[in-house]
Amino acid sequence: MNLIEIVTIACGLAMDASAVSLVAAASGYADNKRAKFRLSFHFGLFQFIMPVLGWVAGIHFVSYVAAFDHWIAFGLLGIVGGRMILSGFDTSVEKYRSDPSRGWSLVMLSVATSIDALAIGLSLAVLDVNIWYPGVIIGGITALLSLIAIQIGKRIGALVGQRMEIIGGLILIGIGIRILAEHLLA
Repeated sequence: MNLIEIVTIACGLAMDASAVSLVAAASGYADNKRAKFRLSFHFGLFQFIMPVLGWVAGIHFVSYVAAFDHWIAFGLLGIVGGRMILSGFDTSVEKYRSDPSRGWSLVMLSVATSIDALAIGLSLAVLDVNIWYPGVIIGGITALLSLIAIQIGKRIGALVGQRMEIIGGLILIGIGIRILAEHLLA
């Protein structure tokens, strides 16, 4: 597998994480260096870890997960998206906001946006490709594209305002529906 093929795969895998990063920034959550780092680092880390797990686990484990991985991604994105929508409708000044760059929300989003990378790891194992080089590239490109999406999202959030949280929640749910539909209709 050559570098162009690996970069192409990495860019494809990074799209969901980049979309979530854009939404998080547009909703006002990635407004400091620590939040930007947390989002881009965790998305990159999980995009690195999942292909490695798929590669190590082999055909038997992935065949079990493949039957319901799309439901996991859909559920996780739906939970976080729903929480963002509810938070966006809450007009009180002092409200609890589910920050997607922290805690379990970040972990759920990282897993949900990287489940497809598990199958890529399996494919690379079948092709007898050493996982470490592609894994590092996939993780690095995801982190970089997520960071770029955060910068774009900050500009969008400034234009749209506080209601971006509702739009962001709908986008996350939409990504979950797309993942579910792709697997169910394939």
